[in-house]
Amino acid sequence: MRAFHCSWWGFFIAFFIWFAIAPLLSEIKVDLGLTKQEIWTSSIVGVAGTIFMRFILGPACDKFGARIPMAAVLCFASIPTALTGTVKGATGLAVLRLFIGSAGGTFVMCQFWASRMFVKEVVGTANALCGGWGNLGGGVTQLVMGSALFPLFKSFFDGDASKAWRYVSIVPAVVAFGTGVLIYFISDDAPKGNYNELKKHGQMSEVSAAASFRQGAFNFNTWILFIQYACCFGVELTMNNAAALYFKDKFLLTTESAAAIASIFGFMNLFARGLGGFMSDKGNQYLGMRGRIASHTLCLIIEGVLVLVFAQTESLGAAIAVMVFFSLFVQAAEGTSYGIVPYIDPPATGAISGIVGAGGNTGAVCFGLGFRNLEYKLAFQIMGYSILGSALLSAIIMIKGHSGLFCGKDAPKEDEPAVLAVPVKELEATDDVNAE
Repeated sequence: MRAFHCSWWGFFIAFFIWFAIAPLLSEIKVDLGLTKQEIWTSSIVGVAGTIFMRFILGPACDKFGARIPMAAVLCFASIPTALTGTVKGATGLAVLRLFIGSAGGTFVMCQFWASRMFVKEVVGTANALCGGWGNLGGGVTQLVMGSALFPLFKSFFDGDASKAWRYVSIVPAVVAFGTGVLIYFISDDAPKGNYNELKKHGQMSEVSAAASFRQGAFNFNTWILFIQYACCFGVELTMNNAAALYFKDKFLLTTESAAAIASIFGFMNLFARGLGGFMSDKGNQYLGMRGRIASHTLCLIIEGVLVLVFAQTESLGAAIAVMVFFSLFVQAAEGTSYGIVPYIDPPATGAISGIVGAGGNTGAVCFGLGFRNLEYKLAFQIMGYSILGSALLSAIIMIKGHSGLFCGKDAPKEDEPAVLAVPVKELEATDDVNAE
């Protein structure tokens, strides 16, 4: 269970520092004299940088396990987070957020770790809980940074908002660095121990990161889920950047109030993504893979409809109410996505997790460009129709040995772990490598 808790906690802290600056953007905009387009450019860059990280971290997990990459990324991302206060203009803000965005790559390790540790009957729920509790950092950072620490630092600096936002990010940076170090020393890569020990004792063969990536990238199903994940996690990332700005601009709220409302979206991760994983596992229990795909499709359809409704809301109360429900299905769709991922090609699960995860960031970039250049209402409408379009792609998900949405049937399988991320030799009759 240490790996489970290190998985979600590491991703939680990564998400916290990734979006720590988001609730402060309205203050930064005024202090630096930036335009709406410049603010959105920095937000787009902040999620775009993670795309590359997710592509390379997937194969890295297949080769090294999740523990070392998780620790390394957290420690690295904490450095630019601590340097937030040095920003002097639009270019500096964009470059800073590019490097902070590397923290988003920890999602790959989060999902890979859970897939490595749990059997197929509960892998959807395990993945969803790790991802959901990690994503919860996006809501907590809105509340802690925007509604708690920022006012506290502002009071400490005698009402100087400029000094407050420049110094406040040091706090999450220190926490992130400490978390990275802690994870490296206290956790395990796999149920039987760390990868280096397993390889040393001949219980795990070496794997090529490049071969793993090729294997995952040449599977058609990977790219369908890439698109669909762009339309759920991409929506969440966009809302993490947009929600506080949207509520402040549209309903003329204070920074603290807008951040508090925006935090609701992220706080739904406490159970919503886990609910999606549970739905996926229950669907699998009764209908096999068809049940997983059906629950995934249903979540996407409801999500798309609710985003279109949100675009039409004109009162603060209605906007908050609709946001609560559409965030529920955004995050449930994320959970159902990773209920399917471990089945696509088990030996390349790390690479596939990385590619699908990168889809979320790609979606955030595309939607971010819409919010940068269009009115909020039109941007939300485009988002909603895109989500509904992605749901149609479920009809062509066909995983070898499993049923599709409308045809085929599941082949009988033995009761075994859902994922073997790398080729593993048959274990001898010993229970614990480290006992040797």
